[in-house]
Amino acid sequence: MSLNNTPSANRTHIGIFGRRNAGKSSIINAITGQNHAIVSDVLGTTTDPVPKAMELLPLGPVVMIDTPGLDDEGKLGTLRIQKAYQILNKTDIALLVIDASVGATKEDFAILNKIHEKKIPCVIVGNKIDLCPSQKSPVDTSVFSDPYIEVSSKEGQNIHELKELLAAQLPDDADSKKIVGDLLAPMDLVILVVPIDSAAPKGRLILPQQQTIRDVLDVGATALVVRETELKDTLTSIGRKPRLVITDSQAFKQVSKDTPLDVPLTSFSILFARYKGNLDSLVRGAHMLDSLKDGDHILISEGCTHHRQCEDIGTVKMPKWIRAHTGKNLTFSFTSGGEFPLDLSPYQLIVHCGGCVLNEKEMKYRIRCAEDAKVPMTNYGTAIAHMNGILERALKPLS
Repeated sequence: MSLNNTPSANRTHIGIFGRRNAGKSSIINAITGQNHAIVSDVLGTTTDPVPKAMELLPLGPVVMIDTPGLDDEGKLGTLRIQKAYQILNKTDIALLVIDASVGATKEDFAILNKIHEKKIPCVIVGNKIDLCPSQKSPVDTSVFSDPYIEVSSKEGQNIHELKELLAAQLPDDADSKKIVGDLLAPMDLVILVVPIDSAAPKGRLILPQQQTIRDVLDVGATALVVRETELKDTLTSIGRKPRLVITDSQAFKQVSKDTPLDVPLTSFSILFARYKGNLDSLVRGAHMLDSLKDGDHILISEGCTHHRQCEDIGTVKMPKWIRAHTGKNLTFSFTSGGEFPLDLSPYQLIVHCGGCVLNEKEMKYRIRCAEDAKVPMTNYGTAIAHMNGILERALKPLS
């Protein structure tokens, strides 16, 4: 995928951390060769995490996230520091920037400990080496277990070496995961069922559908895209048995009815749960729908923000389907985008979207939060398949 069509969720997320005026924004500008971030001598110029999607060779497509200073002050400063720490939940590689003329501080070591706790690959950058006499900094490198490099963002010193060091932190299998490609062979036929209704975006397909089509094409298979209303006739007319049918979760019931039992069937949402490494946990959560009681509180959470339609799946359809399935009087709460409650104790179940706009790190973080709070969690596609009695069938192609 090129820079222009690589979704943010598929990019390596690099979190830039450090004290105010350590030169975090200057480092971003230096390694990209562009003025992406605002630079100022005023303390606290960056007041909120700022993500920037870009091409960073030799890593390729990345999202760099500039964060507020770790030594910010006051009530607002405390909130900004919390936001900086929260960025760790979506960080694939951490870059800790310290002022080489000053050395590491307690704030630097505090977040470094958290980085190690979360097992995030980290590079420590001693910036502003040009301000040190004879370019010899007072930094005691013996206290660091992570790679350390001294640079000058102002003069461009060692910036190339920094980029190479960042690239070395990626695991060797970083690009090996597939949405569906590992289940296919060249020349296989895959039918993708895409409903076009009032909730469908005008003139385009939604992100999971785009990504899955690309994954099918990358392995040399054939992708045939139809609406659920044309699926039955298509299966009759194509003259060959598809290797797999993949459907939007909302059409699961009708698609299952129209797809012969000897044709493997699953959904975009279930594929994305597997892609992000959390399918088993979400399947267990789907079965917990059968254990809900009157008065239970369910959180429905989405990773993206979008304009709500009158038949919105998260706020309208899912509550309706869950109430019909359980026959219980249930309470629902809703979150979207970067909002995910720190306290999950009020909920008996979490139903999440497919998480196509969230990277694997953040999706796993949310599931881990639910597990720590002992609150079962599932996602739309897995829950819908379970409520329609077809979850076993939808999981079979993945086994």
